[in-house]
Amino acid sequence: MRVFHIDRYLVPLPDGHRFPMEKYRLLREILLERGILPLAVFHEAPRAERGELEHVHTPRYLDAFFGGKLTDAELRRLGFPWSLRLVDNARASVGGTLAAARAALEDGFGANLAGGTHHAFPDHGEGFCVFNDIAVAIRVLQAEGAIRRAVVVDLDVHQGNGTAAVFAGDPSVFTFSMHGEHNFPFRKHASHLDLGLEDGVGDAEYLAVLDAHLPHVLESAHADLLFFQAGVDPLEEDTLGRLSLTHAGLRERDLRVMRAAKERGLPVVLTLGGGYARPLAPSLEAHVGTYLAACSLFR
Repeated sequence: MRVFHIDRYLVPLPDGHRFPMEKYRLLREILLERGILPLAVFHEAPRAERGELEHVHTPRYLDAFFGGKLTDAELRRLGFPWSLRLVDNARASVGGTLAAARAALEDGFGANLAGGTHHAFPDHGEGFCVFNDIAVAIRVLQAEGAIRRAVVVDLDVHQGNGTAAVFAGDPSVFTFSMHGEHNFPFRKHASHLDLGLEDGVGDAEYLAVLDAHLPHVLESAHADLLFFQAGVDPLEEDTLGRLSLTHAGLRERDLRVMRAAKERGLPVVLTLGGGYARPLAPSLEAHVGTYLAACSLFR
């Protein structure tokens, strides 16, 4: 098992900012301190090169972001103040997912302790997502001939609108998003399969919906690689989610997705996704649960 991290590129944010940048470092520390993963499995994420990003993102957007020339409106939509540190952070988030995908093709599983930035579009970022790491990884691997087809299982509480837009009309990538119907983004882009859940849905209903559709998704995709956006913001304590899953429910969710992939011989790429509890401890525990589920299957 190889797990990539972006600790070196964390970005200082203004006091009161809603994005929990520190969770990337804290999660890795917890996984080490509790003996869930040994130090040897962790690797610093490489920073994606511009040529890799160009497989998805437009030259105008890349020029504006790398040059610090995004407009005030673009920065508000993104949700972050621009800095050179943010440039490195965003590149490493993509590079970590691409490296995890390469590891998964070799080992059956690879993970990024960042990524899942599914709100980024080819020509802009939004919702704390600069670049779409999953989309870039898929397009790079397809261009290299490493994979032909991929499936994205996006179970973050927020719909993966950017990922859906990138792969709209593309039969080589099956996008599946199961999310809160009345949550951000309020303008959804059609995935190949979208399942919008009502506010307050708990473990039993959530898992029943997942069980009813996941086998069809995996069978229809005919994929060479599965990207699992395992955001933990469906957790009841999350401040930006409207669902009511427990820690046990989230861990069962993760087990079911990764077990279904493993049973089909389908390599899994795990990305972190959202988690916005305040205080942060419940989100960290939920992310730990995801890694406990992964370790039970892939160690």
